[in-house]
Amino acid sequence: MEALYRLIIYLHVSSSIVSIGPFFLLIPVLKKLRQAKDAELSAYLHTFQLVVRLTKHAGHVLIISGILLIWLGPWTWKTPWIIMTLVVMFSSIFFLARAFTPKLRRFHEKDADKEELVKQLTRSLWMYIILLMIMLWFMVVKPTF
Repeated sequence: MEALYRLIIYLHVSSSIVSIGPFFLLIPVLKKLRQAKDAELSAYLHTFQLVVRLTKHAGHVLIISGILLIWLGPWTWKTPWIIMTLVVMFSSIFFLARAFTPKLRRFHEKDADKEELVKQLTRSLWMYIILLMIMLWFMVVKPTF
């Protein structure tokens, strides 16, 4: 049972890395979106969509492994750092649904203000990274309230 628990911890940490890390790769992509023309623009937008999709799937593994860790581990659902992680996680799920995909779709509209969309994506990206880092902090530090 201990070996299974350690394997789940490994999956949980790995999925956390895959959930957060790729978003940092989008920072230079955002800078390139400003000057990108049609073919380049499509490639950068595709990269952005791919990262969002990858991190969503890694988030599914993260959630499932987290549930298993709570179920098999020494913590309960009433542990304060778990409650806070869940609060931030649920808010980030709603945020993620509106943060990227609608803005990425608007790039293909004829009258789209590319500069404004890049600003919005940049703001959304940093807000989401901050939310993910807060959740990571709760899981690593396990603060008591």
